Amino acid sequence: MLTVLPHRFPFLLIDRVLELEPGKRAVAIKNVSVNEPQFTGHFPERPLMPGVLLVEAMAQVGGLILLATQEYKGKLAVFAGIDNVRFRRMVVPGDQVVLSAELIKVRAGIGKVRASASVDGRIVADGELLFGLVD
Repeated sequence: MLTVLPHRFPFLLIDRVLELEPGKRAVAIKNVSVNEPQFTGHFPERPLMPGVLLVEAMAQVGGLILLATQEYKGKLAVFAGIDNVRFRRMVVPGDQVVLSAELIKVRAGIGKVRASASVDGRIVADGELLFGLVD
C-alpha cells in the first residue's frame, strides 16, 4: 500500500488492505483510535470522527483501485469531485471502519468510484468520488 499511495501520517487513513482487484475494486480497514490527532479538537468531550476524514479514507481506497494498475502506476489520484455523499451514523474511537470502493468508470484521465464506509456491517457513509489522474 505504501508503494502505491503517496500519503503518510497523519493523512494515511488506511490501516490494512483486505482485498484489491486493480482496476475493479478494493476493501480496506481503518481502526479508529482515541489517540488520533483530530480528536483533541473535534468534540474532545465526545470524540467523533470528522466526516471529511471518512470521505478521505474512502477516497484513498478508491485511489488504490486506479493507482495499482499498470496503466496509472506512478500517477497521483487527486480529488476532482464528491457526489451524493451521505453520512448515516457516527464513527467513534474503538470502531473499525471497513472501507469499500468499486470503479464505475475511468475516461480521459478522470476516474469515478462508488465508495462506502461501514462499522459492524452498518453503512456509516457512502457516495461517489471523482479523481483526476495527474503526473
